[in-house]
Amino acid sequence: MTTLQHAETSIRRVLRDHGRLGTDPDKLGIDADLYQSGMTSHASVNVMLALEGEFDVEFPDHMLKRNVFRSIGSIERALRELIAA
Repeated sequence: MTTLQHAETSIRRVLRDHGRLGTDPDKLGIDADLYQSGMTSHASVNVMLALEGEFDVEFPDHMLKRNVFRSIGSIERALRELIAA
């Protein structure tokens, strides 16, 4: 399980492995639109599942929205909310 201290690095690794991005995640800004960078809806599901395993969390139904997975920053904010709960 990854802690939030290294969340951004872990999120970028998950995106590299599962996001099918057309751009290296390490070169994306924290608020860059991942969908505009090539991530499909199908890939976002794979990213979500990988994040659940990486951080030992489960995204509840109300978080299964496109905007939660739109950017590295939005993913990190969602993870912080889940871990704080």
